[in-house]
Amino acid sequence: MGFPALEELEGSIETKSKSLHAIFDEAGPDMDLGRVKSVKGDSRAIAGEIRKLNDELSDLGEQRDNLKAVEAAANRIRHAPDGGESGADTGTAPTVAPSTKSLGELFTSSRAYKGRQGPVGPEAHLDVELKTLMATTAGWDPEVTRTNRFIESAQRPVQVTDFIPPGTTSQAAVAYMEETTFTNAAAETAEGATYPEATLALTEKTSIVRKIPVYLPVTDEQLEDEPQVRGYINNRLPFMLRQRLDLQLLVGNGTPPNLRGILNVVGIQTQAKGTDPVPDAIYKAIVKVRVTGRAMPSAVIIHPNDWQDVRLLRTADGIYIWGNPSDAGPERIWGLPIGQSDAITENTALVGDFANFSELAMRRGIDIQVSNSHSTYFVEGKQAIRADLRCALVIYRPTAFATVTGI
Repeated sequence: MGFPALEELEGSIETKSKSLHAIFDEAGPDMDLGRVKSVKGDSRAIAGEIRKLNDELSDLGEQRDNLKAVEAAANRIRHAPDGGESGADTGTAPTVAPSTKSLGELFTSSRAYKGRQGPVGPEAHLDVELKTLMATTAGWDPEVTRTNRFIESAQRPVQVTDFIPPGTTSQAAVAYMEETTFTNAAAETAEGATYPEATLALTEKTSIVRKIPVYLPVTDEQLEDEPQVRGYINNRLPFMLRQRLDLQLLVGNGTPPNLRGILNVVGIQTQAKGTDPVPDAIYKAIVKVRVTGRAMPSAVIIHPNDWQDVRLLRTADGIYIWGNPSDAGPERIWGLPIGQSDAITENTALVGDFANFSELAMRRGIDIQVSNSHSTYFVEGKQAIRADLRCALVIYRPTAFATVTGI
């Protein structure tokens, strides 16, 4: 006799198994979740779907085992003789007609039930003294299923890189020519007189390509058993590189292997705040960039704490200058976009023509490699996942930048 509940459960298991198998087929032997098309979303969403299907199959498998145990018990009871002794004299099993009793009827007619000692049910009493309270502390811990969500730690975001135009180089350094002498002798001259002589001189400048690397040790089991690990590492290692690069672009001291950040470039201008309001000091730096640097400032980099002081500026009668508190307020000053970065030294702002006189030349973008040949990793079942990039920061005209100090 069929068992409809078990048959329905088997069908569900087969359907979910096919779905999971299809995802693995699309991902291929290297488990590249980017090739999966049957599940919408990024790698994190696909990994979550794999975990969900796997958990559901585990639950369904347990239900199937329980139903099979019930089915087996029912079959034994249906085909067993009441007394259990028929056929003992002949040594042959008696022929018994299939039972049509329900599981409940089969149980109440069994010897186990008929031979019970004492009453059962609410009126029954246990002759056992309860010594320990069955509570969470001494009993069964409740099962808790972890969600697919994880919270990244609070880290400084990449805030400066976007202001610097990207470029590429195939060399170990970026070399360029800078005009270091310009004497304009052009002048009105009388007929037949000698032409005035101009002077031009060029000097070669070089910015060295530097490398920023990082690596992470991971066990084989972690990579094999947890689908989310691969995507997690692929996100966090490149972020570490970009975050470090973002810092170096501002404050790198130029001592190898450091980049020389803009704040340490020789020849940039400086404007002290003095007794000026912060907006006034920033505007004076803008003018220096325009007049002395002959450039057009494209952005202002400032620490969030310093921008807070600007954003909260009020008139004598309490009116907020940078917008009502109910509004987002402009992230601009004197028409220039603000880049809030806590990588810059507090109480210092940077005004510059980033668009025309700076370049981030990439020798090689972010490269990720995996190997177990590091140290004793091969015999320890570990993998070294490394990531690096190589680049050079070029400041073509230092006077196109100016710091504002003491804000």
